[in-house]
Amino acid sequence: MMSRLPNWKAPLLEMLYEHHLSAPASFHVPGHKFGQALAIIESLQGEPLKQIRAIMDLDVTELSVTDDLHDPSGVIKEAQDLAAACFGADDTYFLVGGSTVGNLAMLLASCEPGDLVLVQRNAHKSILNGLALAGAQAVFLMPDEDIETGLSIVPTVELIEQALIRYPQAKAVFLTNPSYYGASVDLRAYAEMIHKHNKLLLVDEAHGAHYGLHPLLPTSALQAGADAVVQSTHKTLFALTMGAMLHVQGQRIDRKALRQALTMIQSSSPSYPIMASLDIARAMVDTFGQELFVSGVESTASFRQWVHENCTMFEVVESSSAVRLDPLRILLKDATGTYSGYELQGMLSDRGCWVEMADADRIVLLFAAPAADDDVMRLQEQMMAIEDKAATISSESSSHKRHYGARTEKQDRGPSDMAFDQRISEPVAFARRPFHSDQIERIRFADADGRIAAEPVIPYPPGIPVLYAGERITAASVHYISGLAKHGARFQGAEDPTLLTITVLRDR
Repeated sequence: MMSRLPNWKAPLLEMLYEHHLSAPASFHVPGHKFGQALAIIESLQGEPLKQIRAIMDLDVTELSVTDDLHDPSGVIKEAQDLAAACFGADDTYFLVGGSTVGNLAMLLASCEPGDLVLVQRNAHKSILNGLALAGAQAVFLMPDEDIETGLSIVPTVELIEQALIRYPQAKAVFLTNPSYYGASVDLRAYAEMIHKHNKLLLVDEAHGAHYGLHPLLPTSALQAGADAVVQSTHKTLFALTMGAMLHVQGQRIDRKALRQALTMIQSSSPSYPIMASLDIARAMVDTFGQELFVSGVESTASFRQWVHENCTMFEVVESSSAVRLDPLRILLKDATGTYSGYELQGMLSDRGCWVEMADADRIVLLFAAPAADDDVMRLQEQMMAIEDKAATISSESSSHKRHYGARTEKQDRGPSDMAFDQRISEPVAFARRPFHSDQIERIRFADADGRIAAEPVIPYPPGIPVLYAGERITAASVHYISGLAKHGARFQGAEDPTLLTITVLRDR
């Protein structure tokens, strides 16, 4: 048996390790046979193959001792039950396809074809895909904004209640909290109001898997009373990429329908290393508790103060007291307005410091829960080097202050002064399959104002559609997207990566 820390319990990991120690003879998939198939070239390739072989030692299939994710009764069930207790859920489901799978499952389990769901407009693309798969319609709600930063947050309680009054047939409200930027609000008032209307509250909390686990971290959606919550355990906790959890509480969501949905959209051969990493992430939280996050929170706060005291070009983006910014995230911008977020990202990556994401104005830095002090010191050194270099550039050669109309995140969705009623859309349906070739044509994007998009335009990260297929293109969208493309943004969905052209529906 593995030696372990006091209170350490990771049943799925321990089972895989004990199976590895038994030196099993494999006559089953996967075909690499615990990495043995690589032996014929390992002597030629050396260390890189040794790294992957360490993962293959624990890469198994469904055996009598390994349990089955789609019908768990052994170690996977035990690991999921431990996760539910740790995070405060009634039931927890392991996901090996990221939070995307959880968003899809929540919608497939909650909706029949033709049902309505209230969705904030700046939702992740997986939510729109889930609506399409379920045959459900969205009523889009414009997000609210933090006045100090311009960051989008969930729509106001008042707006959502007005939408529920206008569309009483809605089955659920689907919110994203926190945003990719780490901006969040306490959802307790939302849950109370939505449940008063007897509706489901579904939450994409992909970027908040650590929420509620330390007094200085924001309240989690489960603590606030949401019915179903998806968290990307790999983003801010410690699982392998694609490792996520779907947490459920109360009786409003149908567990049988949820399990059926997960069976349809998750692989019938799920990754055991990913599942074991979910078990490890939960075990670390259970073992160390709040202490696990102390150094990370303190390191992030110290870095924020260091920027205030030492930097003239880099500036920390601060929020109002009503809007919480994730204590493990830092948003930086160029205080002089000279460099875009994409340019700051490029400067840092050229110096070996890789940030989470960039937009027209900012970069987002995600700090580790346990602090990585050496990495923070390296980042500080490179930021000072960038500032020193920028100071030597003459004002004539650096006066390229952005002319593409830099916009804040909230402006991607609509103007903040939009009339209250206009912030609630009419029902929107989504095509389940691509448009046929005889329905579409490719035109210059500059000429697309007023046309209907036949392909989505999704800056990635963060994966929030600026345009979805079937949406009418506006002049503001053309201006904004063209600016992003000009300054190096990457897009998913659009066939032309330069966004000089776009596919639209033919005029009838």
